[in-house]
Amino acid sequence: MAKALRFGMVLCFLLYPCLVLSQFDEFYYNGFKGVSDKILSLNGVAEMEGSGMLRLTNDTSRLIGRAFYPKPLRFRNFSDGKAFSFSSYFAFAVVPEYPKLGGHGLAFTISKSKAPIGALPSQYLGLLNSSDIGNFSNHCFAVEFDTVQDFEFEDINDNHVGIDINSMESNASATAGYFKDDLSKEDINLKSGKMIQAWVDYDSLSNLLNVTLSPLSSKSKPSRPIISYNVDLSPILLDTMYVGFSSSTGLLASSHYISGWSFKMNGPARALDVSSLPALPGPKRKHTGVTIGVSVAVAVLVIFSICSAIFLFRNIKNADVVEEWELNVGPHRYSYQELKIATKGFRDKELLGFGGFGKVYRGVFPQSKTQVAVKQISRDSKQGLREFVSEIESIGRLRHKNLVQLQGWCRRRADLLLVYDFMPNGSLDRFLFNEPKMILSWEQRFKIIRGVASGLLYLHEEWEQIVIHRDIKASNVLLDSELNGRLGDFGLARLYEHGSNPGTTRVVGTLGYLAPELTRTGKATRSSDMFGFGALMLEVVCGRRPIEAKALPEELILVDWVWDKWSRGEALDAVDSRMNGDFDENEVLLVLRLGLMCSSHAPMARPSMKQVVSYLDGDVRTPDAVSAPWESEVGSSTHEGFDDFVHSYPSSSFEKVSSSSYPAGRDADIEDAPCRPTIALLPGKVDSSQ
Repeated sequence: MAKALRFGMVLCFLLYPCLVLSQFDEFYYNGFKGVSDKILSLNGVAEMEGSGMLRLTNDTSRLIGRAFYPKPLRFRNFSDGKAFSFSSYFAFAVVPEYPKLGGHGLAFTISKSKAPIGALPSQYLGLLNSSDIGNFSNHCFAVEFDTVQDFEFEDINDNHVGIDINSMESNASATAGYFKDDLSKEDINLKSGKMIQAWVDYDSLSNLLNVTLSPLSSKSKPSRPIISYNVDLSPILLDTMYVGFSSSTGLLASSHYISGWSFKMNGPARALDVSSLPALPGPKRKHTGVTIGVSVAVAVLVIFSICSAIFLFRNIKNADVVEEWELNVGPHRYSYQELKIATKGFRDKELLGFGGFGKVYRGVFPQSKTQVAVKQISRDSKQGLREFVSEIESIGRLRHKNLVQLQGWCRRRADLLLVYDFMPNGSLDRFLFNEPKMILSWEQRFKIIRGVASGLLYLHEEWEQIVIHRDIKASNVLLDSELNGRLGDFGLARLYEHGSNPGTTRVVGTLGYLAPELTRTGKATRSSDMFGFGALMLEVVCGRRPIEAKALPEELILVDWVWDKWSRGEALDAVDSRMNGDFDENEVLLVLRLGLMCSSHAPMARPSMKQVVSYLDGDVRTPDAVSAPWESEVGSSTHEGFDDFVHSYPSSSFEKVSSSSYPAGRDADIEDAPCRPTIALLPGKVDSSQ
């Protein structure tokens, strides 16, 4: 009897995983009508609608909505730790607040918790936060359906599907679509507001994960997945985990719906009955009873409407669309009417500058007499909204005396406006090039260099995050009434957490200020900012652009010309002759030395901004030896020469156009795919694609 009992206990122990799986290995929701919190666990703003639709988020900004199967499922075998196969099939829809602008996405996820601690909305989709990105301890698996292109996570576009493992940077991704057959691919617009079918299938024997999409109108599952990714999920998944959906909104919002969901372990998920799934809610309608009095009221209303039509027509153009997120985001939000009055109707006489992103106007508020600069982002700008959101949400929190302060913003339908401190003396390039009306003294130039260096030190090391400016140049340095230098125009800036590694991004910037390694690696770093600052120091001393199209061949590239003078012991001959020799030789030689050091083609050979500030303040003595910029730290030649430097950009042009005097856009910018330079514009050419 005892032997039989022991045998039975051993048998139960061996069969325990199978018993667990047989009890909780499959569920099926063909709509969610009548589903309670015990059957489906909701948190955040997720809710069940009366029609049977599961709504994860609504049109409120910066919120999270999650829905999980309430009980943990066993995802690994007890004996060998091998992950089980699984299959999930669901129908979802993304209904954006604005038809062409998604408000982040949703993700099918397997997580160790139904409510991950510290998870953030926006680009983190309610799964992770900035400090735990990439941590193995996350044990987070997700398939994202993303409607926002986030360059921080190297998203391929704003309409993609991605496989995320312990990070929001996808291990594999593809543009949303489906295969009608093995060769013919059709795109799917995730932001269309229409129902889409999705399958997530993992085969633990072949370690293959497939993600498949199709419109709800398709009668069968496509034979070919949109993503097929080889991965062993055994180290990622724990013995027991939760399965469900997570979604979030950012400054812009979308409603994310799930109309049906089935899941099965070690087998294909059960097919949904598409014909009986709940329909998406239509536009809200107001109903009134039909009575005789209604007819009279309508007649009165028509007469009143005619009388007030002119008044409404005059005012509707200036009506502001005020959203909830605009009330919660600093800095100050201005009304369109306020800015229109301040700029005198945005008239041309108040225009300070213009570029690819739009125009900048001088404005004066009548009551306070405060002067501001109002940047009106062009409606034709492809990146207008992304830059707008970036500056008011992140860069707007920067506070330093040597940075141009963002005071506020305004949005009126398609009009996007940013309000900055007014810099009465405009941009630094107006005092250096093209026969300036005033010649800066050396004391003024040195003060500007030290001020910009102080501002960059704040961005690189002293703020809560690392800010890579990516576009340091004379036209982006603004001068206040006392000719203090302030760095402005953060439209291309990237933010990183301290201790993290920057990711690959598009190559953007201005030729002459663009670090050579960017075209190979695509990684914007503090060191690449230092290269741009080196070019800035040299042009302030010499009064010349980094690449001077009209110069003699041997003087075409400023850094090469300065090095030639330096190596011959004639460094002071490179100083701007318009100062008539009135300068401090030691300070000039110090700045030229630092400019050459920062212009090194070897990123590791460039000093940090903290070191540069110490050198400029006289706290630390600069190295005696200075290598040629094209020499690496170990002395090997990496000089590409002018031909390689320019002709690697087949579409280079020497056309010159007047640059802006305020941070309105990008003069002479490069924007390209990572590590694949194909187009460049030399200084002075306005790139309207920005």
